[in-house]
Amino acid sequence: MAKLWGGRFQNETDMDAYYFNASIGFDKRLIKEDIEGSLVHSRMLSKCGIIPEEDGKLIEEGLRSIIKDVEKGELEITDEYEDVHSFVESVLTERIGDAGKRLHTGRSRNDQVALDMKLYIRNTIYLLDERLFDLQKALFNIIKENLDTYMPGFTHLQKAQPVTLSHYMGAYFEMFLRDRRRLRDIIMSMDSCPLGSGALAGTTYPLDREYTASELSFTGGPMRNSMDAVSDRDYLIEFLSALSTIMMHLSRMSEEIIIWNSNEYRFVEIDDRYSTGSSIMPQKKNPDIAELTRGKTGRVYGALMSLLTTMKGLPLAYNKDMQEDKEVVFDAIDTVNDCLKLFTGMMGTITFNKEIMERSAENGFTNATDAADYLVKKGVPFRDAHSVTGRLVLKCIAENKALSDLTLSEWKEESDVFDEDIYEAISLKTCVEKRVTPGAPGRTSMEKNLKYYEEYLEKGALNADLGNEP
Repeated sequence: MAKLWGGRFQNETDMDAYYFNASIGFDKRLIKEDIEGSLVHSRMLSKCGIIPEEDGKLIEEGLRSIIKDVEKGELEITDEYEDVHSFVESVLTERIGDAGKRLHTGRSRNDQVALDMKLYIRNTIYLLDERLFDLQKALFNIIKENLDTYMPGFTHLQKAQPVTLSHYMGAYFEMFLRDRRRLRDIIMSMDSCPLGSGALAGTTYPLDREYTASELSFTGGPMRNSMDAVSDRDYLIEFLSALSTIMMHLSRMSEEIIIWNSNEYRFVEIDDRYSTGSSIMPQKKNPDIAELTRGKTGRVYGALMSLLTTMKGLPLAYNKDMQEDKEVVFDAIDTVNDCLKLFTGMMGTITFNKEIMERSAENGFTNATDAADYLVKKGVPFRDAHSVTGRLVLKCIAENKALSDLTLSEWKEESDVFDEDIYEAISLKTCVEKRVTPGAPGRTSMEKNLKYYEEYLEKGALNADLGNEP
């Protein structure tokens, strides 16, 4: 057992207790961030004269050799070490001798792991933002190509008013735009450095915390309170909340795709690469990617509730309970990353059955509001117009036909105000294109959105630009 402590202990740790306490099995994924922080810490110690310059050079060479060998697969991180920090320090000391023992000067595992997690989450946000960016690009292509693809919009899962596929997909584009903004905001809110806070009360060494914060790209400088620095997990809770919202949006969209893929709707055809079959029913083609995404949403919600529950009763400062943050966060990251990647592939290859979608809008009385508006524009009070149109819909239901199938005499039976121009007024094209207020599905409004989306996407992913909107 490679430990960074033990001088005051007389008995060996029980092996079950050791492995229960150890975190190497999951925090080894922090190796890159741990060495990044250690390199900066070592340079700072050398710069401030806290350790000899020669030792600082040896430490840097040793740390670089460790990450190089780990990445090449020539050095394995095994469970003989308690955590990733003890692995790095032990291997470093083996390689460069006593100089390696100086690395931990002025530092505790408490501020070390707080730093590692912040660096890891920042790197992960860049990755997830790229995934969201890729999904938005796939949606943008659908939006751009379907300005005139009419379909029913829904409320209560009942056909409501006609919209376009562009408008429908635009709603999800907006959701993922807000998700990217939330991720950007998390980077800003966690933009201060915990390194140098020690176990909880700082250190007597003359550390240059401004230097380490700057070198690690924390524009907010060092954290102002050392107790808060080692016990803060707010940014992880915010991060898991943002991931939960991303999954909620993916789950809503999954539900749409699952419904649209059904035989009753047949709005979409999912590419074979993102579908599966049945072991017993040869006709089946199942929307498993969408269903699994919907199902895994609860898993990410669970991670958020787990960490909230862990933190709710903890006094200051660091407590071992906080080690429970990592597994749930890592699992949530992996889940969201996989879902975004596969969902983007599915949406990039999906086929929309445009004729069926338009026919569904025609047959679902989605133009009934426009029939009522027709009467209003000719002087009929809206409440009366609503009643007249409702009776016409009832007649169509009884005779199994659409409003556009009614003869002019049938329209006039309910109101003499109707004339030949009613057919143009309730056509899907008219119903959609007359809706030109900002945010509406009409082409004029959607073309403005398209221009905005195009400029927005030109900004690139978060690691290229902080996602400022045009």
